[in-house]
Amino acid sequence: MVTGHFQEFEDEYLEAFYEFHERKPGQRVRNGDIAKYLNVSPASATEMVQRLAKNGFLDYAPYKGAMLTETGLEHGMMMKRRHRLAEVLLSRLPFDGDVHETACRLEHAFNDDLELCISKFLGNPTVDPSGRNIPPANARISSKLEGTGDMKFLSDVEDDSSGEFEIIVLTEEEKELLSTLGIESGNHFVKTNGDTLVNGQIIDISRELASKIVVRVQH
Repeated sequence: MVTGHFQEFEDEYLEAFYEFHERKPGQRVRNGDIAKYLNVSPASATEMVQRLAKNGFLDYAPYKGAMLTETGLEHGMMMKRRHRLAEVLLSRLPFDGDVHETACRLEHAFNDDLELCISKFLGNPTVDPSGRNIPPANARISSKLEGTGDMKFLSDVEDDSSGEFEIIVLTEEEKELLSTLGIESGNHFVKTNGDTLVNGQIIDISRELASKIVVRVQH
């Protein structure tokens, strides 16, 4: 199994091929186009394309270009999802750096557990900050995200809804305050007439605090 920086190069190529796939599904990409997109030499692109084809990620035809195989499509989609999730995460933090460049670095640190955690924390978003679709999670992740309700911030939950608190990202002081109100991960809530009820009692919290609490809304 390939690891380290070389694995990152493979990830970058497969993510780039997925970007082309999003624009024109099923169309082959010439080595020169992928080299220009990644700002590498044509020789380097050809070498990597051939390597990825040998490993089953690309279907490569000399002089015609390459396209993702089913395995390559799944991997490229996963990397693009992780990149766009990282952009959403950075956009919700007090981060003043280059979101795209930082997301490029963060995506390689993801594993399934981290992707699942961040997906839950962000409310499983479907678009990134620029409005591009976030690819769906693979079967390993989606099986843990689907079937039990939608992930949302408490501040975005509509009336006549109910669910459970999932992730609460607050200071220790805020956590202690909310704990006294019964707001803890796993506890049930009901939203009605603009009020949030926990254990049958109306709780009074600011929208700012509610925007830090991820809940799973039941249907």
